[in-house]
Amino acid sequence: MLKLSGVIITFNEEKNIEKCLSSLSKVVDEIVVVDSFSTDNTKTICQKFNVHFIEQEFLGYIEQKNFALAQAKYDHIVALDGDEALSEPLQKSILALKSNWVYEGYYANRLNKLGEQWIKHTTWYPDKKLRIFDRRKAKWTGTNPHDRIRLLDGTMKTGFLKGDILHTNYQTYSEHNQQIEKFTTIAAEAYFKKGKKASLFKIIINPTWAFFQSYIIKLGFLDGFNGFYISVQTANIRFLKYAKLRELQKKA
Repeated sequence: MLKLSGVIITFNEEKNIEKCLSSLSKVVDEIVVVDSFSTDNTKTICQKFNVHFIEQEFLGYIEQKNFALAQAKYDHIVALDGDEALSEPLQKSILALKSNWVYEGYYANRLNKLGEQWIKHTTWYPDKKLRIFDRRKAKWTGTNPHDRIRLLDGTMKTGFLKGDILHTNYQTYSEHNQQIEKFTTIAAEAYFKKGKKASLFKIIINPTWAFFQSYIIKLGFLDGFNGFYISVQTANIRFLKYAKLRELQKKA
């Protein structure tokens, strides 16, 4: 039987980490948690699950996740964030892989939650993620804070698993707004370092398209007010990211 390592990075995840670890412990043979010196009960909760708990100063989302990958005992990985968990159907799908691993990596849909509502439409679903993979053939990449797994050889084939990654996003609109402010600042700074430009065209067109895609094409209106809210905020994220980048360009 194939051995699997569960890999997580955390910072102050006491509200969600128990669900994450409980679901992961049912399918993997070890769990590695790399924590950025949490000030809440994250460490105490993790220790109840007998995880390999490592404290590491935050290196950046992509860098921290690649550091965590390197700490795993086994090459076949199930990677989650601290506010994510595996649904029961996805647990069964992953367990089946232990005796029949075919591809270099496997995708699963991520189902996101806002308040008490699971969002079934907008650009939030299906939120396809490659989270089960062979670390010898993949790594975390992207632009902080938006990380993603990339296979090192683009010709490698991937599979798709039944079941969802359950993502407890935000309990309140205020919490979501605070995260938007934080993430758009990080994204703008990352874009600036890469030499990207924020034209007026991008600032106007990208947010407009983002709302239309989320609310109309992705049927966000079927999720009621939260569908409208998410679509507006999707546009707002695009706007803030490029507006902040433009501000950095002017200062430079």
